[in-house]
Amino acid sequence: MKFAFIIIIITIFAVAFLFSTSNLIPDTDLSNYSKSIYDYSAKSIDGQEIDFSAYKGKKIMIVNVASKCGYTYQYSQLQELHNTYGDNVAILGFPSNDFLWQEPGTNDQIKKFCSSTYGVAFQMFEKITVKGPDRHSIYSWLSSKRLNGYKNCIPSWNFNKYIIDENGKLIADFGAKVSPLSDEIKNILKR
Repeated sequence: MKFAFIIIIITIFAVAFLFSTSNLIPDTDLSNYSKSIYDYSAKSIDGQEIDFSAYKGKKIMIVNVASKCGYTYQYSQLQELHNTYGDNVAILGFPSNDFLWQEPGTNDQIKKFCSSTYGVAFQMFEKITVKGPDRHSIYSWLSSKRLNGYKNCIPSWNFNKYIIDENGKLIADFGAKVSPLSDEIKNILKR
């Protein structure tokens, strides 16, 4: 009896581990996904379709952002990166309401808030979903090692940062607690 209980517990933990490390993209149908970031596009906060191939030859930092988060102050740090490295690095902000409803605004409200509060001039995109089965395709790519060739890195909170090199390869990811102005991030962007 004790042995059966141990087997059941081990099985539960194994299934939980496999589920938690899955990237929620079915193994059988990857036809709508690509392995290059340059095959993706997204709508800007103004509704204009932007093809990621426009960023070829530049590093890209993608950040899921929110206006009512404890890390919202990082908008000013992202803007500082944009001012410093803007010729060689594209900072791309993706508003999301996925974490405790910290981005309730419309695209127009988000744009006004970012501009008037933080002077944001880097590229902002329309509000999207960044986790779960309805996530935007760019976040499916960012979250799945099978697609990005780097690792599974589903955003765990607002202001997760992903860095893509000049050749379109995902090379680093950082959580919300890591400042955009950290030496670790700046050293990658300067290379």
